[in-house]
Amino acid sequence: VKTLLKAKGIKFQPFGSTTFKKEGTAGVESDACFYIKNYQRMIGRRRLQPDDPPPYLAIETDVNSKTTLEAYRAIGVPEVWVYDSGKFTIYLLSQGIYLKSDTSPLFENIQLTQIIPALVERAWRVGNLQALEEFETQITNNK
Repeated sequence: VKTLLKAKGIKFQPFGSTTFKKEGTAGVESDACFYIKNYQRMIGRRRLQPDDPPPYLAIETDVNSKTTLEAYRAIGVPEVWVYDSGKFTIYLLSQGIYLKSDTSPLFENIQLTQIIPALVERAWRVGNLQALEEFETQITNNK
């Protein structure tokens, strides 16, 4: 994600595995998340405050229930990416519900639903570093 954001010149503030909770709703812990629209507000934060905005993008791996998406909906995360058992799915929040999408509004011209599973498989074969370097080269050459 960082590679894609940097290649597109999109400013962001990453948070790793972070627990989000809105009063009166179940909490949810993302595997990774990214503040994009409110990134400046989140710079230097070590802990989230109750009045902080939700991240723009949350990433989950191996999700087994819709409860997770419901929790993200409750806190208002606009975009959730889920990688589970070799399948990559993009969910976009629209009028209070998540809809599956073939593309991300952040990367409209990039076929993430095809690229991400291939990248993960490549990383299993050649290692994370080599796969990431190859991906960075591919993204840079396709600018």
